[in-house]
Order: sequence, then structure tokens, then C-alpha cells
Amino acid sequence: MRAITMTETGGPEVLQATDAPSPAPGAGEVLVRTHAAGVNFIEIYQRTGGYPVSLPFTPGSEASGVVEQLGEGVTTLKVGDRVTTCEATGTYAELFTVPADRAVVVPVEVDLDTAAALPLQGLTAHYLSTSVAHPGPGDTVLLHAGAGGVGLLLTQLLAARDVRVITTTSDDEKAALSGAAGAWQTIGYDGFSERVRELTDGDGVSVAYDGVGRTTFDGSLAALAVRGTMVLFGAASGPVPPFDLQRLNAGGSLMVTRPSLGHFLRSADERAWRYRDLFAALGAGELDVRVGGHFPLAEAGAAQAALAGRGTTGKLLLVP
Repeated sequence: MRAITMTETGGPEVLQATDAPSPAPGAGEVLVRTHAAGVNFIEIYQRTGGYPVSLPFTPGSEASGVVEQLGEGVTTLKVGDRVTTCEATGTYAELFTVPADRAVVVPVEVDLDTAAALPLQGLTAHYLSTSVAHPGPGDTVLLHAGAGGVGLLLTQLLAARDVRVITTTSDDEKAALSGAAGAWQTIGYDGFSERVRELTDGDGVSVAYDGVGRTTFDGSLAALAVRGTMVLFGAASGPVPPFDLQRLNAGGSLMVTRPSLGHFLRSADERAWRYRDLFAALGAGELDVRVGGHFPLAEAGAAQAALAGRGTTGKLLLVP
């Protein structure tokens, strides 16, 4: 099979298309023929050495496809099932394996491109809106990168609950996309904390959702209302330096949390609930998953470069 293999860390050029042995499903696993694989920041961190991996390495954890082979003991899936996951290994390839209990059957009304684009960012948006913080009708929140994959989905989920969402975007085109997703206000990054205060009559927001990290963290804290919650769920601009916890007291008894998706998929029931909600929202027309671009598998480096440049909107997919 064709797969993307990296034998060293570095720039996008280290992602090379190679001929590789087809993986075999172990006990409790299934082998899936890839329809499309999602491109995510974690794979960039792995490529550059920010997240150490054992080399040689085939990136990718998110993809949709069709089950081709069952490992020993698998009874919950069958050959021919259309599935999606963000908990696989080596999805930058024509075939990948995944534990059967971490692959979810895709409803017939959902196409496999959408299914590939949904899991990582959709599940992230779901746990951020339901489990990490709990903004309700009439509350106002700040969400950075409103036109990104998570941003568009999280905005839709929050707006459906009558939460007022203020998003930051980097240009007018992205602002329009964010507004179409249901953002109450879209603003730029320059001076965003002061603008948030203006929009909230000086009160600030109850929750700041920050996946950007280093360049926005201080401003996000400054935009919070008394007893507001800072949800730092990513580091697109780099990690946040250590800071004095006393700032939380001075800011108004603020709270900070640094969640990770894996801690919100701790049981089969929890995983099923989150996917069920997302598929239901898709079926009801309440959730639109934007695919921002398709790249051939061999152009994985270009896809990662496009994502890192933060000039994209929605989800980027690799197609074998």
C-alpha cells in the first residue's frame, strides 16, 4: 500500500510517500481502507519533533473508510461497514487499523468526506460546549479562530443554545464564515480584549475558548468576567509560558483549565453519546461541517504547510 512515512523530524519535506506493508488488525481491531484522512495540528507537532514519536512513523489518527478485515474477537463491526474515527494509528495511508470500540459506524445519510472531517474537531467542540464549561442561554463567550475547524463547529453548537458567541478572525472572509455559523459578533485580534469589554458593557465574557495559546492567552484572561473560565484547548501559536496563579485572583476569581479530548472519551457510553449528538445535529441540518480542501495523499507535506499557515478554513483532508 501507499503510505506517508517520516524517517526524521523537520519540515514538510520529511513526509514522503512510500510503499509500505499493509497493516494487519490485531485482536479487537479492524483494518479499514481509507476514504479520507483528516489533517491536524498534532501531526505537525509530531513532524517537527514537538511531540516525540518512534521513527519511522506514519502520521494520522483521524479518517473515514470501509472495514476490510476483522481482528480476532471483533463482533461490533462487520466487513463493509462505513466507519469513522479519530483514535486510529497511521491514517496517512491507504489502509489503517483501529480498535473496533473506537471506530463508529457512519449513518447512511452522512457522506464519507463529512465523516472524515467530523471526529476530532466535532468531538472537541462537543466536549468544550457540554463538559468543560457550561454557558447557557444569554451568556456571552469569546472564541478564538472562529473560522477554523473547531471554531465553526463550536459556534454552531453554542448558538443553537442561544449563547452569544464573539469570535476572533484574521480577515473579512473568515469573519463572514464565522458570522454564517452563528457568531453574534466577529472581531479582529488586535485589541480584542478591549473590544470584548465594549461589546459586553464592561462585564467581560463568562468563558474564553482559546486554541491559539501564547499570543492570545493574556488577552483572553483580560476579557473574562468575574468568576469567568479560561478554556485553553490548543497552542496554535505556541505554548503558554508559566504564569503567576495570583493573576486569577486579581482578575476576579478566574478559573483556567487545559482539557484534552482523550479525557472526555473515557468510556464507550461517553463516546457513543458525543457521536450520537453530532450525527443527530448533522441529520437535522443544525450542524454544517466545512471541508476546506482536499490534497492527494502524496502531498501531505503541502497540506500540513497550508494548515500551519493558518490561511485555511474548515477541515483539510488527504485522499489516497
